[in-house]
Amino acid sequence: MRIIAKPIRLTTIGILTALLSACTGLFDSVYDSPDKAPKLSNNQLVIDASDWHNWYYIDFDSLQMLAETGDSTALLYARTHFTPYPIPTDRDETIASSQTGIYTYWFDVYKQGIVNNKKTDFVPTARQPEPEHWDIAIHRNNVRTNGGAVLETNYTSMSQLPTSSAQFAGLTFKPDEWTTNVVWEDQSQMANLLIGCQGINVNKTLSSWLKIEIPPMPPAFKHNNHVFVVKLKNGKFVALQLQNYINPTNGTKCVLTINYKYPY
Repeated sequence: MRIIAKPIRLTTIGILTALLSACTGLFDSVYDSPDKAPKLSNNQLVIDASDWHNWYYIDFDSLQMLAETGDSTALLYARTHFTPYPIPTDRDETIASSQTGIYTYWFDVYKQGIVNNKKTDFVPTARQPEPEHWDIAIHRNNVRTNGGAVLETNYTSMSQLPTSSAQFAGLTFKPDEWTTNVVWEDQSQMANLLIGCQGINVNKTLSSWLKIEIPPMPPAFKHNNHVFVVKLKNGKFVALQLQNYINPTNGTKCVLTINYKYPY
């Protein structure tokens, strides 16, 4: 079996304002037509991660415990309602030698694109708040794990997966990496080609399930439908697949329908 590792890549941006608009659905009629609202299966969840300012956390043990109770109403609610955890932006210098904060970057939008960028400012902040128990967190097209690691397979359906995650023993799972220009939080200086980014660990392998590409303009969203296997901090495994990234009602991007298999 061939395993593909694909780090997240935000390609050249023509106009940053268009990128923001596309993620909020302004250009949906140009690039994507929302499908009819799918019926949520027992192994799917929907999370609106379109907000630039929040992280949303998923705890698969909690979902599994709800499934075992047989309370389908509570389980459906838990798979469609997620508490936002805002990204800290206020200056906080109480944490000595901390890299945590908002990094402002200038991006070479009109020439080489965002691959050519330069840090222009840094504001230290409090650490990112998070719940006591969680496995993965999502912010738009960014995903991070709670001490986990990720493997991208070449399967395009959950039904194609081997019976057990033991089949992946010995293969390389990629951990999260520190980033300072990937998680875009502040677009208030966008007219000056400046974006405020959160300094935080991100799993680039899992984040590759949704990439933003420019050209063309407006931005094109590239959906990677491969199945990913996540080795969690507790030693368990979960299989994940991004089924869709568009709100079927209004066409907003970064509204994620995720297939999952847990425990796997």
